[in-house]
Amino acid sequence: MKRKSPTPEAVKAWGRLMRVSRQLVEKAEDALKAEELPPLAWYDVLHELAEAGEGGLRPFELIDRVLLAQYNVSRLLTRLEADGLVEKLPVSDDGRGQTVRITPAGRETRRRIWAVYGKAISELMGDKLSVSELGVLASLLGRLRDPPITE
Repeated sequence: MKRKSPTPEAVKAWGRLMRVSRQLVEKAEDALKAEELPPLAWYDVLHELAEAGEGGLRPFELIDRVLLAQYNVSRLLTRLEADGLVEKLPVSDDGRGQTVRITPAGRETRRRIWAVYGKAISELMGDKLSVSELGVLASLLGRLRDPPITE
């Protein structure tokens, strides 16, 4: 089988995407840290649980939706539960299964994180690209997802 080499444009785009992505996340994390707020991973989990509604999510569903590895999600859920931000509930038809649901304290923490995180997104992206450019970027990045996002 013959290996396909990437084009120079693909290599350049890949490098920029990786570097810019890391840089943007680090700057957002720095903004949260400066306000003594939890890291983005907490927001990611709390956001997905809030979006899921009162029914919550099973841990495997949450893993599919967040940017963390399974073992990191498990540890984070334990920490969030200890801090009263999420609760684990038994699943009636699965003796070993659990559903994770955000608590009111978790919703408040999510709101506090978003106040800083949303501002960072505005400053890091929204102030540097036009609405049209942001739409194009979102569309292009969506095509790179597996499966592609076509919104």
